[in-house]
Amino acid sequence: MEKGTSNQRQLPSFGMSLIVFLVVALIISYGTIFVEAEVHMPIVTAAIFVALVARFVLKHSWADLEESAIQSIMAAMQANMILMSVGILVGTWILSGVVPGLIYYGLFILKPSFFPLATLLICSIIALATGSSWQTTGTIGVAMLGIGNGLGVPVPLTAGVIISGAYFGDKMSPLSDTTNLAPAVSGSNLFDHIKAMLWTTGPTYAIVAVVLTVMGMRFAGGTLDASRIQAIQAVLGAEFPISPLCFLPPLVVISMAALKIPALPGIFAGIGTAFVMCLMQGASLGDAWGVSQGGYSALFSQELADAADNAAVAALLAKQHLAGIAPEMAKDVGGMISKLVSRGGMQSMMWSVSMVICALTLGGFLERCGFLEVLLGALTKGVKRAGGLITAVIVSCIFSNAFLGDQYLSIVVPGRMFKAMFDRSGLAPRMLSRSLEDAGTLTSALIPWNTCGAYQTSVLGVSPLVYGPYAMVNWLNPIMAIVLTYLGIGIFWGKDGKDRVERRTLLEDIR
Repeated sequence: MEKGTSNQRQLPSFGMSLIVFLVVALIISYGTIFVEAEVHMPIVTAAIFVALVARFVLKHSWADLEESAIQSIMAAMQANMILMSVGILVGTWILSGVVPGLIYYGLFILKPSFFPLATLLICSIIALATGSSWQTTGTIGVAMLGIGNGLGVPVPLTAGVIISGAYFGDKMSPLSDTTNLAPAVSGSNLFDHIKAMLWTTGPTYAIVAVVLTVMGMRFAGGTLDASRIQAIQAVLGAEFPISPLCFLPPLVVISMAALKIPALPGIFAGIGTAFVMCLMQGASLGDAWGVSQGGYSALFSQELADAADNAAVAALLAKQHLAGIAPEMAKDVGGMISKLVSRGGMQSMMWSVSMVICALTLGGFLERCGFLEVLLGALTKGVKRAGGLITAVIVSCIFSNAFLGDQYLSIVVPGRMFKAMFDRSGLAPRMLSRSLEDAGTLTSALIPWNTCGAYQTSVLGVSPLVYGPYAMVNWLNPIMAIVLTYLGIGIFWGKDGKDRVERRTLLEDIR
């Protein structure tokens, strides 16, 4: 086997580093935006390109490149374990009625007088419970769009609020893939990362909630389509065991986090609680294991969605003793609920796990060859304060979202770029992971050609250029992060950071 040559590497020039990065961005953007391929193969193609440049131009051995990829992947193994565990958790939380129950009770807060705020809260709750902004916008988000249209609320406003709530919940949920990915690439841990995000996301959310409360007063005279809300709740109640017990597993997970229990044991405590609920409600051990592996498949709601005609829908409703629901509405609601709850299971997370492995392989090549080091040196030239470094991370994430076309890469690439600098600065790793989510996760939905922006356009029928001004959480959070850091608020230092660094100033020898 060839010996590694990382200690004798030839550092690339700035021009070469920039060209390599632009080619990588072109490959991934072209693959995801124009070819509309899954992001994995464009990333693999970009990684092969970087490896060829490293091998034949910079003279790295294959052993050296292989080692860099393995080290990069190993750094995220805990995140991958968490992602697989989250898949199990989501499956059991749906079967036990936890996620359906949260939706059921969440719909009670929907009132015409504060529709925008209620939309924000409901979408936040659903995304927190499921860990998925896409699932939230594609199901409850679509329903809220229809309700808002009936109330006379402008579509761009409703769409922007849906995006704000969905991405807030996704960002703050321990079940989210990006919420697990960000601390993995930065060297933080899951619950430290979430607590750190509260410093920037909490004030942002509060400001947006106040603005939406004021805006909602314009629609106080609207008439709510209560029949649709009742239909959603009725179908949920027919398929799932709805009770206040649905709050127990989330409270267990939150309590474990408050007690500073590591993420994996906390998640498994939530799984165990839901597992017991499943068995108590009559599910078999095989059923619980089945949803843990392959996820939940909708039953009654799917039957409604697949019914051939109104007579068939009426027969299904009568069988469940559901009265007062129009067959057309029942069929529509059944399809929506089926899409929302047919998910979960360990296998559902393998797309994300494989994508993380591909992205970290690319990141490992870029880092080992020195491309990231050279670009980072130019990007952070003259940075002396924590605010400047956080600003550099946020700008890099926005740039990555625009030119790499995928939110995962906007977390992985800047995360790999800035990790060593954060280690030397004395700032805690959670500062980096927080910044990656403040910009990488949130701004992805604001860029039309990003995979997130394109998906939201197809689901909501509104372009990011139209709903963007109303997606206030998504663009205000990065601004809030920069402002608060410059003010010295919510800054976390590493173990010896306070001894080495003054409160708002980085080391002179940061590089």
